[in-house]
Amino acid sequence: MASATSSHLDPSLFWVMEPTSAAQWLTILPVAIGLGCGAVLMMLRHSTRLHPLIAIPGLALMVLVDILLLAHVATQGPVTMMMGRWLPPFGIAFTVDLTGALLALTAAIVALAGSIYALGDINTSGRRYGFYPFLMVLMAGVSGAFLTGDIFNLYVWFEVLLISSFGLLILGSEREQIDGALKYAVLNLIGTTLFLIAVGYLYAIFGTLNMADIAQKAGSLRDSAPLLTLGTLFVFAFGMKAAAFPVNFWLPASYHTPRIVVSALFAGLLTKVGVYALLRVMVMLLPVEREALSLVIAVAAALTMVLGAMGALAQSDIRRFLGFVVVSGIGYMLAGAAIAGTAGLSAAIFYALHSIVLMTALYLLAGEAARRGGSYRLENLSGLWAAGPAFAGLSLALFFAGSGLPPFSGFWPKAMLVKASLDIGAWWLAGAVLLSGFLTTIAFGRVFLLAYWRPAPSAVESPPETAAGSPIGEAAEVAVAAPTSARAAAMLPILALSALVVWFGLFPEPLIELSQRAAMGLADPTAYLQSVFPSGGQP
Repeated sequence: MASATSSHLDPSLFWVMEPTSAAQWLTILPVAIGLGCGAVLMMLRHSTRLHPLIAIPGLALMVLVDILLLAHVATQGPVTMMMGRWLPPFGIAFTVDLTGALLALTAAIVALAGSIYALGDINTSGRRYGFYPFLMVLMAGVSGAFLTGDIFNLYVWFEVLLISSFGLLILGSEREQIDGALKYAVLNLIGTTLFLIAVGYLYAIFGTLNMADIAQKAGSLRDSAPLLTLGTLFVFAFGMKAAAFPVNFWLPASYHTPRIVVSALFAGLLTKVGVYALLRVMVMLLPVEREALSLVIAVAAALTMVLGAMGALAQSDIRRFLGFVVVSGIGYMLAGAAIAGTAGLSAAIFYALHSIVLMTALYLLAGEAARRGGSYRLENLSGLWAAGPAFAGLSLALFFAGSGLPPFSGFWPKAMLVKASLDIGAWWLAGAVLLSGFLTTIAFGRVFLLAYWRPAPSAVESPPETAAGSPIGEAAEVAVAAPTSARAAAMLPILALSALVVWFGLFPEPLIELSQRAAMGLADPTAYLQSVFPSGGQP
């Protein structure tokens, strides 16, 4: 009887019957490339000289795929692929809209830049410990988080990127790295646990994990379910992931400890995944709850950006200084989420794209400055302007961009945030944006004056030491271990990322338009829902 019954089941009731299109395959290819290349590199763990020859072309292919995906989404709208051909909401969906496509492409670009820089920063020992395999798995997790349409799948990709980031953080097994990894791991595991609890709570309320299905059901359940409590859990969990106040202390305590290329990738990518998750869940799925929590998010944003800038002013180590700049930048994105609407969300998306590129470039620049000056500490750095005027000019341009000064990319999202804040009467939030920008400008100016403009000592001195009294370690290793050709190649990614910063500062209109369209797609997810449910409703 069972076989007779099953033979009469209509497959169209539970399977997607249409053939999979090329655009749908594009939605999962970035993840497949990351996992596939990572697996191959692990199998070749004894042939580390082959690792960059596989990882760099793999990341270049990922960039190409993300470009094609962005082009399709920008012209045709969101695209969905259901795993196993199960109909939504029963199968795991990969749904890509303009926000996800923009962030995935930008992440792939900086990962490619980091993999090239690593030719001079990661020695044979670092490759043997698995830098390139961990990087590919990290990019699989980051890409999966940006491209998934299932909220539990979002949690899974958080776990993938978290596990690979642990491996990258302790690369080299130095005492300082282990200490930073412990702080990083504990706080991130707490945030991940809160995220999982919130997902379980959400499933108990909605009975589904598909984001489009949740967005459709939220309106009918709002009067009978504690959605505000659910939204508060998500805000706190994602705030911890994004290093927002008051749970931001783990980032400056850990990002200065690994290899500089690892710090660059972390600063560019990891906190942005937390901000993206907050935007996706609170703006698209729980918009009413986001509105109820908007003041809390705005206050946290203001404190994050201002205290981050104040923390940057107090640092004497360039890596710690940049860690607080990362924290301050999170505040700008949270301010956009608090304001919401097209104006606030477009500013948050623009700033996220700008920050991914800029913070990666700044950390790589810090590595090159340490190689030239012999230390990461400001008291031991001087004379970089006289030693290399072109390098100092490039540094000044990136410092201007980090401060939000025209004509570089950091100016436009801050201007958009100030205008959006004033439009809704939140003058105090606009004031926090301006105050944070002012303090950040002073902090960058201090670094430039001490490390670049201050004349180098004329007398021959002993090698600089860290605060702990040991030789400068990482900077010395880079300077000694990296061949001249690799050190020259390390400038290529810095120049490429700097060119993007300058380009989008001088010609911001295309990125502003894409950010505005992405913001409209988050605020009004009709096209997103239709991509998952083409018939206009649930099956």
